[in-house]
Order: sequence, then structure tokens, then C-alpha cells
Amino acid sequence: MTPASYVRRPGPITACFAAALLALAACSDADEGTALPSPRPTEPSTTTVPSATTHDGPAGESDIPALVRQIEPSIVAVSATTRFGEAGEGSGVIVREDGVIVTNHHVVDGTDAVVVALADGSQIPATIEATDPISDLAILRVDRDDLPAARLADDYPQVGEPAIAIGNPLGFESTVTAGIVSGLGRSIPARSAQGGLSLVDLIQTDAAISPGNSGGALVGADGRIIGINVAYIPPSAGAVSLGFAIPATTVRDVVDQLLEDGTADHAYLGARLATVSPQISTDLDLDASSGAAIIAVEQDGPAASAGLRPGVVITAIDGEPVRDVPALLTLLRRYDPGDKAVLTVLGENLERAVTIEFGARPTA
Repeated sequence: MTPASYVRRPGPITACFAAALLALAACSDADEGTALPSPRPTEPSTTTVPSATTHDGPAGESDIPALVRQIEPSIVAVSATTRFGEAGEGSGVIVREDGVIVTNHHVVDGTDAVVVALADGSQIPATIEATDPISDLAILRVDRDDLPAARLADDYPQVGEPAIAIGNPLGFESTVTAGIVSGLGRSIPARSAQGGLSLVDLIQTDAAISPGNSGGALVGADGRIIGINVAYIPPSAGAVSLGFAIPATTVRDVVDQLLEDGTADHAYLGARLATVSPQISTDLDLDASSGAAIIAVEQDGPAASAGLRPGVVITAIDGEPVRDVPALLTLLRRYDPGDKAVLTVLGENLERAVTIEFGARPTA
């Protein structure tokens, strides 16, 4: 297991707080219980940030300055202080002109006062309107109605696409690093030292991410936000440029839910899953080469209530193929707690249909 770090930059008093390390789980052995919600149709947010030219291939060096000029006004620095005077720093992204800013939950968790610094140098007090520990997202609001709002991507990026991270690592405001999308469907286990929860379905990037980048933007070649930066694996663990971001599809949905009623719902299967591999097929005596194998089920959880047991493989949800765990997590985004679905499962070399009612993911 490889340690990973969340990227809120600590102040001098809170260095030990944000230095907590976590294990990183590959998507081939993910805890499904961390499934995130499905994107819901929404009215597009207005924005004053123009779109960059769409490229057929990877962005060249000459494209990066243009992208930075377009998106930089939408990136803010976040300074959060607890009632004990302890301070931490992170980043944020303006997502609506009327003062709505998204950042990470762990950037503002436990804080009492938050100030954001805009790209023009002005500093504005912000209120924490709502947070969602499950997705590690939070909504800040400032008293401004003329802000340059970034635009969120409508879908996942492709592996190999350009990716630009913009944020405030170690207090260096508006720092830009560039790379590519290195992987999709990554997951990070629970932040036990901070009382947190697992994160799943993350974008992996080799654009350098450091403490203080939390809540900042991961930008695609068309100038849209493809993710909100959340974590990295430090060099001390032997890693080179392994960073993670929450996909824009998740961000849009959670932000809309938080603005609507202050909470976000997350579909929950109640099973621990692993992508089918030759080794798993052998261990479980499966006649399957793909799918999401159930390794364990939560007692009285949705999967257990539907009669699912360890050793079966989920191969489809409502007829949509499930190739692996990331594909299953992506399909789960279409459902809310209380929704029913028909799972196609393979067990003891027999294929059958099982109806399941999804639950709500526990918050503790």
C-alpha cells in the first residue's frame, strides 16, 4: 500500500494536521461503498471566461499560456483559520458569477474564518455554505456578483489528454503545472487519521500537485475544468508526479445538490469489489474474464439484502456492461438512494438477474 497525501497547505501550527498519510487503493481493488452520485441535468452556469480553441491532438507549449490567461481569473487562494488561531491554505475555483466557489471539504473542515484572494489581488471574506465529506467538496460564497466563472467539463477526459493544474501550492499563488491525464477511476482509502472517508472515481494526472493545490483546477485543452485537485502521492513514497482530482461531472452534481438543500446524496451498493483478473478468476473459480467481483458484503446492506454474496461477479447494470470496477462506479452515478436496478451477475458459472435497491452511503 502506498501512502498518499491530501494537499491542503498547513500553516506553521498545523503542519502535523495535513501531514497525515493515507493508503492508495488501485481501482482494481476499490471499496464500492464510496460510489459518488450521478450527474443531473442542470442549467449551465454563466461565465465570462472564454473558451480556448479545441485541439485535435495534445496541446503544444504555445497553447498553455492562452489557457492560463483564460482560466486564471477563476482560480482563488483560500486561507482558513480555526478558532484556536491555526491557519491552513488551499485553492478554489469560481463556478458561478454570483460568488459561488468550490474547494475541498478538507481545506475548510473545522475552520471558523475563511478568506479568499482573487486573481486581481483583492481579498474577500467567505462563508462556508455547505460541505460534503463523502466527495470531499465544499461550497464557499463571497459577496460579489461579477466574478469570472469557470466552466465545468460535461464528461470525463480521455487518458492521455493534456491536463493543466492551477492553484496555490505552498503559498505560491497562481502556480501552473502541466501534464496529461494519466488514468481514470482511481481510488484512495479512508483518511483514518483525519476521520475522513474514501474517495473513488478520481482522475490521475502527472501535472505536479503539491500541498496547497487542494481545491484548485485541473484544466483540459479546451479551457474547461476537468477536475478539482484533491490529493497526491509524495516523493518520499517513491512516487513521481502522481496526483488526483475529483472529476467535473461529480463536482457539478454535488455543487448543485449542496446549493439546493445543503446536502448531497450518494448511491450505495454495500459491497467491496475488485476488477476481475486472471488471479481473481482462479481464486474464486470464476468463468469470467471481466466484470466487478464481490469480495465482501456489508451486513444488512443493499447487496446483502438482494441476496448477493462474495464470489459473484457483476457483469451489467440494467443491461449496461460492467467491464471493471471503474465502469460500475460510473454507472452508479445514474442512480440515487432508493432507486432500483437489475444487476446481471455470474456465480457458480451461472448467470442470473438480481434486483437491488440502492441505499444511501453512510457519512460515518
